Amino acid sequence: MSPAAALAALAVLLAFAGAWELAGARGEELGTAARRALGTLSGGRARSLAEAALRLGIPPRLTRAGLTDRVSVHAVLAGKAGGVVLGAGLAAIVAPAAPGRLSLLVAIALPAAGFLVPDALLEREARRRRDRLVLALPDALDLLAVGAEAGRGPGAVLEEIAEGTTGPLARELAVAATEIECGASQLAALEGLRERMPGGEVASLAAAIERSNRYGSPLADQLREQATALRRDHRRRIEEQAARAAPKIQLVVALVLVPSVLLMIAAALIANSDVLLGGF
Repeated sequence: MSPAAALAALAVLLAFAGAWELAGARGEELGTAARRALGTLSGGRARSLAEAALRLGIPPRLTRAGLTDRVSVHAVLAGKAGGVVLGAGLAAIVAPAAPGRLSLLVAIALPAAGFLVPDALLEREARRRRDRLVLALPDALDLLAVGAEAGRGPGAVLEEIAEGTTGPLARELAVAATEIECGASQLAALEGLRERMPGGEVASLAAAIERSNRYGSPLADQLREQATALRRDHRRRIEEQAARAAPKIQLVVALVLVPSVLLMIAAALIANSDVLLGGF
């Protein structure tokens, strides 16, 4: 079996299995047959939709994108299967028109692209969400510093920040505060927060709290330094974006505005050519 045929067969199988799971149908024979076929196509590495989702890394992507409560894993798998089917349909139309060996590349690339589209959308949403989290983090660090100076624990301050603010950072801090209230240690809650919010910003926060608990170092000063560093980095990124925007604006001016002005001048000269050339 060729790679394209195997990918198309897996896509059709996942489409039927995803539709069955989403509809809540009950059929042990169908489920057993689907698991056997999925295990055969994957070489025995995935025998259920859950295992396939874990191997594809879908649950971590949903967590980073903050969509675990709105988008199910089965919906993402169904989207992948639909993307492959759509890509295969487009390939069937485009590939015969492609010259030479390029047709084989098109036949493989389009279904593969359809399979990866949901992952790309989730990663884009995760990047946007992380940008919003990092943008709101300096203010949260300042509030944590004030609470640390007042002698309050980080768990209580995190809960107050989550209740008084909105956005993805507030939701993540609420989860961490709830974990602390349920008996988890601060470090365990911050470790879970770092897994949900990958990046060095939360890792620095967890390291500062750990140093404060272990060595008694002043936590407020470290938090304020981190907040200042985050604001400085954000300001530098804005300046870099502004610097990159200037050449783009100049290119638009050179390619659009200048030719339009020259055309207006040329049109005026042509319209009044009899007057301008009347003395010759």
